[in-house]
Amino acid sequence: MRTATYIGGGAVREATADPIPPAAGEVQIAVAYTGLCGTDLHIMHGHMDARVSMPLVFGHEMSGTIAAVGDGVESWAVGDPVTVMPLDWDGTCPACLAGNSHICQNLDFLGIDSPGALQELWNVPAATLVALPAELRLDHAALVEPVAVAVHDVRRAGISGGEKVVVIGGGPIGVLIATVARRFGGEVVVAEVDEARRAQVEELGFATLDPRAVDQVAWVEEWTGGAGADVVFEVSGAAAAVLGATDLAKVRGTIVVVAIHPTPREINLQRVFWRELSILGARVYQRVDFETAVDLLAAGDIPADLLITRIVPLADTQAAFADLEAGRAMKILIDVRTAGA
Repeated sequence: MRTATYIGGGAVREATADPIPPAAGEVQIAVAYTGLCGTDLHIMHGHMDARVSMPLVFGHEMSGTIAAVGDGVESWAVGDPVTVMPLDWDGTCPACLAGNSHICQNLDFLGIDSPGALQELWNVPAATLVALPAELRLDHAALVEPVAVAVHDVRRAGISGGEKVVVIGGGPIGVLIATVARRFGGEVVVAEVDEARRAQVEELGFATLDPRAVDQVAWVEEWTGGAGADVVFEVSGAAAAVLGATDLAKVRGTIVVVAIHPTPREINLQRVFWRELSILGARVYQRVDFETAVDLLAAGDIPADLLITRIVPLADTQAAFADLEAGRAMKILIDVRTAGA
């Protein structure tokens, strides 16, 4: 079978490997599509070299069908359409025992800590499977994982109807957070410095602002009648955005940190004190977020066709990363199937 592996130094190598039958408690998935994301870019940049084992078959946004079932696996059958919630926790650490198994202190994140979905046949624990409805297209279903990220972020913020929401960063996750926040009743504006991305966001019906061209604090104050935003999502990963986020939130507003920041950032704690702000981290997701994401995609609430810039074969994975890096795409899917079959 064919695989795409990260070999260090920003390089991806296409390789072949012998498929291994699923072990007891596992299923083997014939992967259809794998999406590339910001976390994968962090891997490509070498930010996770101390964590990953190379060569690494990576990728964790995916869809496919069950190809084989290991011993002891029930309720799943060959041919079932599925996606994977790529978290394997130990169930024994303090976080798990406190009910927070999704951020287990010894978490195995499939596609980072162990092999991922950029391979034709992928063996995963059966407990990570999430069923897909038959009517949901498999290319659209490859968006379930990033939509689940957005659902989790919005749930963390506790957004309710009519609340003013600022999303800093108009990349794929920022757009999905904006979409889910609007679906949950929020009024949303997206702050994005890149003109092409702003145009894509506006095509989805969102107001945008360019923090380099306007005074974003004054813009948000006018938009909110002088109060400030109820919720601010920091999705850009930029140091300036973190520092400025506290100036956008209302008294007792909420800032949700979504982006992965590889280095510590400066933050205005005086503003946090003065306005009694809440700062929340939002990492990965829980099963309810995945199930909600499946429902949103199946109902057509997520503009999947507008978000997926293109679909390319496995051999073009390296070039796809270059396009993402340069901002030439919103979301690229890799067709993992043999010759796109």
